[in-house]
Amino acid sequence: MSVIPDKPALEGLEAKWDGVWAEQGTYLFDRLRAAELGRAGVYSIDTPPPTASGSLHIGHVFSYTHTDVKARYERMRGKAVFYPIGWDDNGLPTERRVQNYYGVRCDPSLPYDADFVPPFQGDAKSLKAADQVPVSRRNFIDLCEKLTVEDEKQFEDVFRQMGLSVDWTQTYRTISDETIRQSQLGFLRNVDRGEAYQALAPTLWDVDFRSAIAQAELEDREQPASFHRLAFHKSDGSGDIEIETTRPELLAACVALVAHPDDERYQASFGKTVRTPIFDVEVPVLPHHLAQQDKGSGIAMVCTFGDVTDIIWWRELDLPNRTILGQDGRVIAEAPDAIVSEAGKAAYAQLAGKTVFSARKQIVELLEASGELLNVSKPFNHAVKFFEKGDRPLEIVSTRQWYIRNGARDAELRDQLVANGRELTWHPDFMRVRYENWVGGLTGDWLISRQRFFGVPLPVWYGLDENGDRDHDRVIFPDASSLPIDPTSDVPDGYTAEQRGVPGGFEAETDILDTWATSSLTPQLAGGWQRDEELWNLVAPFDVRPQAQDIIRTWLFSTMLRSTLEDGRSPWAHASISGFIVDPDRKKMSKSKGNVVTPADILDKHGSDAVRYWAASSRLGVDAAFDPQNPTQMKIGRRLAIKILNAAKFVLGFPVPEGAAVTHDLDASMLAALDGVVREATKAFDDFDHAKALEVTESFFWTFCDDYLELVKERAYNQADVGQPSAALALRIALSTLLRLLAPVVSFATEEAWSWFEEGSIHTAAWPEAQDAGGDPAVLAAASAALIGIRRAKTEAKASQKTPVARAVIAAPAATIDALHAAAGDLQAVGRIAELSLVEGEELSVTEIELAPVEES
Repeated sequence: MSVIPDKPALEGLEAKWDGVWAEQGTYLFDRLRAAELGRAGVYSIDTPPPTASGSLHIGHVFSYTHTDVKARYERMRGKAVFYPIGWDDNGLPTERRVQNYYGVRCDPSLPYDADFVPPFQGDAKSLKAADQVPVSRRNFIDLCEKLTVEDEKQFEDVFRQMGLSVDWTQTYRTISDETIRQSQLGFLRNVDRGEAYQALAPTLWDVDFRSAIAQAELEDREQPASFHRLAFHKSDGSGDIEIETTRPELLAACVALVAHPDDERYQASFGKTVRTPIFDVEVPVLPHHLAQQDKGSGIAMVCTFGDVTDIIWWRELDLPNRTILGQDGRVIAEAPDAIVSEAGKAAYAQLAGKTVFSARKQIVELLEASGELLNVSKPFNHAVKFFEKGDRPLEIVSTRQWYIRNGARDAELRDQLVANGRELTWHPDFMRVRYENWVGGLTGDWLISRQRFFGVPLPVWYGLDENGDRDHDRVIFPDASSLPIDPTSDVPDGYTAEQRGVPGGFEAETDILDTWATSSLTPQLAGGWQRDEELWNLVAPFDVRPQAQDIIRTWLFSTMLRSTLEDGRSPWAHASISGFIVDPDRKKMSKSKGNVVTPADILDKHGSDAVRYWAASSRLGVDAAFDPQNPTQMKIGRRLAIKILNAAKFVLGFPVPEGAAVTHDLDASMLAALDGVVREATKAFDDFDHAKALEVTESFFWTFCDDYLELVKERAYNQADVGQPSAALALRIALSTLLRLLAPVVSFATEEAWSWFEEGSIHTAAWPEAQDAGGDPAVLAAASAALIGIRRAKTEAKASQKTPVARAVIAAPAATIDALHAAAGDLQAVGRIAELSLVEGEELSVTEIELAPVEES
């Protein structure tokens, strides 16, 4: 046990107790104990691995505290808590951070330079892409590894300071060799079951990142546009059909016009053809139900590809592919075969090599010159698809990519995903609707390949034909026993290194797995799947997946999908979804909006217990406003933490005689009321309502300090009073109980106070149980109300609370008077009342008070 300091303080508690917890292994997952308890005695948490690309923000503190509070509660309930943490360190965010930090960009064509020194160290964000130094893929990956390790150390420091009770021996990185092995194994098992496949298809493409983008990574942004009205010429010479488009630069990619089947204006043209302006290509006029009669002229130009609707029309109407945009976002040099006229080819040549913006300007000039541009509307804003981390609108290009089936085109799988989601208990429940809406709104399978560098390599090679061209029908996969592999440096079975890249030999897949394809396996990565089957059986399916609401469509759904495909079940029993942190204007705090508050200064200024209190005061799924200039809740939390220390020191000053028992009605009443708090807080924690548990506990704690402590302190001090042992024991029982009730939230102050009179950590102590002391809570309630009345009466008389009272009369209903009689002696002592009369009245009030005369000195 520790020595009680003369002046308890919060300063320094974080460093002190983090060191003690680490030294004593307070939060280690005890495998032997877990094995004895069995799966029912383990509480496993699928902790979110933060993206290791920069710094944490206050939202991390908010949501991770919610998880930690629950973990601490379950640990005190006797569970063997499996609370790992990972670092999500691969993918586009890391690559962009490395580019901005070191001033480099990856050029896979360059050789490795073992002596390369980056030109910058943290101050290259303002560099244009063209000014970044090109480096080899291996050099680039080395820099990614170096920077993520540094970021992870900083993240761990913050998490330790805020008191996360994770097991730091149970960590993983999404780019480690073991993670690569498990991620590649999961992919190969998807391939073996026919769930993963490769296809050449229209792909949403970010021209800056040069990578395919999945549906879950999209966001709409308002962009300016104008409708351009163009004249298409009927092939039979009977006139024109006018269309309106916001993307005239794709005219060379036009493959059809479509109108609604019920649109009488165009029914006579269905099945006939028109010729495109400028390029004079014959295209059909077709009916389709997705055409909007009230949009523009009611007939649309189908191009390959302007938007996702074009993809639907292209697929369902079996149209040709005349893609003209390359992966760099520029018009490709070779014109579509359908353009056969010399004038059409000459016009296309003027577009070749131009960006989308420049090509649009050029085609408008050509259309104006030909007289086929009839009108340009006033500019307006409309929603355009962006990669959530990108800077320019996405384009749609045809590429060969890898996919995992996700239920978009498989009703049986989709229904199973919905059913598994309904077996999951959601906190709060309404978040389930967001999951189901996402599942029901999927339009294509999950695109999992990325044309990037820092990530899990797709474990694939391709056979080369006699001309040295890739044969996509000869896909070569490694044996699971050889994982992890990098196909760009490893050689497939049956080949030699000399056969790489030569006719009849092989070629490596250079794409990597989307970071979500690895993060979707966090239960498996943390829980030992296909690595430690004993551990996996102890922790899976996990008890809870805690996460933010904005990644239900990505992380939660993808993890549910992988578990459904692999095990036919949900990967967890519960999902706890935190709300957002919003600024004082109720705008979500995010790095992209520039209104993020980093946690280090906040933790230093207010203390970790105060910050944890602020976070735990908000219920799951509810957005919380945070004003760093006026953090009211943190100030309240700091006051609570300080009061815990001071109240504990005060209570521990009363010796508890050997053989003491609770005999006084007021003491029994307080403990009975505390029993009610224990029951209510326990149920709230069980229901994932940490905010309610904190609320009821904190409310009673202040009643205990402000009222009960004041009422009994005279009796507790007076060892000659027969009621002293009862008061001292009740105070000690209440202190022990309240410290444990508050420990999940106010983790440092409660640990400090606990150490003054108990052995071991409070965080491994047993959660309090209701003692059924048999007291009547009405006694404390009545005494508290009477004490408030006495204080008010003295204040109104402009007298000090220490002023003696000659006589006081308290009126109350009959039932309340009975309760007051039980506490009368303590009321007289605290109020310094010589004569106290209790009379019947409609409500409890101090009806008379006569201050004792002031003695002349």
